[in-house]
Amino acid sequence: MSEAGRPKLSVKPLATARDPRRPRVRGGSAPKGGPKPPQQAAAPQTAARPPRPPARTPPKPPMPARAPAAAPPTPIRTPTPASAEGFRVAKLITERGLASRREADEWIEAGWVRVDGKLAVLGQRALPDVRIDIDPRARAEQARRVTVLLHKPIGYVSGQAEDGHEPALTLVTRGNRWEGDDSGIEFQGGHLRHLAPAGRLDIDSTGLLVLTQDGRVAKRLIGDETRVEKEYLVRVAYDKPGRLPDEDMELLRHGLELDGVNLRPARVSWQNEDQLRVVLREGRKRQIRRMCELVGLKVLGLKRVRIGSVVLGPLPAGQWRYLRDDERF
Repeated sequence: MSEAGRPKLSVKPLATARDPRRPRVRGGSAPKGGPKPPQQAAAPQTAARPPRPPARTPPKPPMPARAPAAAPPTPIRTPTPASAEGFRVAKLITERGLASRREADEWIEAGWVRVDGKLAVLGQRALPDVRIDIDPRARAEQARRVTVLLHKPIGYVSGQAEDGHEPALTLVTRGNRWEGDDSGIEFQGGHLRHLAPAGRLDIDSTGLLVLTQDGRVAKRLIGDETRVEKEYLVRVAYDKPGRLPDEDMELLRHGLELDGVNLRPARVSWQNEDQLRVVLREGRKRQIRRMCELVGLKVLGLKRVRIGSVVLGPLPAGQWRYLRDDERF
């Protein structure tokens, strides 16, 4: 069919559905021009303005060159051994003969020690050439400390009790003080505090034993560096026929070793046919007995009669006296 013969159709515009977002207009007709599309919410007024240029921050003045930070002060407490230099101050005090190690620790703890002008603390280390100043109060305290000379009997141990045997310190009582003590020192209970043996004497030996509160005395009498003479009377029996050969006597004087260590020279001589006089400058454990065994001598009795210039004298066994001010080891 040709276009001329087709019937013409009229098309009516469809009604537009109301936009639910469009507000209803009450009490009046719609504005001229028909319905308008819904408008979006107006943007804030500032959004319509042109953006302000960013505020220009004034340039900061150049920072002055920072000086290198000062190292934090070194703490006075003990540094770790790996990084520490020198020796402990207490050890330096002891090596200079000023006090015992225990005294040195007590002085440092009491604030009586200064190292190069600064107060020392426990465990502090320092180089060997530092200046160490001791407060006069420490000297005064040290001057009040006493030294006791005891004639130790057989059966008492020098130090702590062991194997049921009592320590020699138990003999230092008011009742056991020798009546011939002319030191002029009045006995006080505080004299027993920190009173300790300066050296040892075997349980089966007798003679002079020193007990002291004074670290200077202890330092002088004990340790590998001591050179103070100690004299003994030793009763012996030779376990071979005849007398001890001269060459063995020379070995007693010098040439023996104990525990792989050569002994220092000693003075050894006969007092009578069965008693030796022995003078040592060292004190290894049971040294005289072991020396005698090496040359065939059996020790039957051993008595210490002198330490340095201080002698046992007439002090009876089991009794004691104070060291006088005029006596020195």
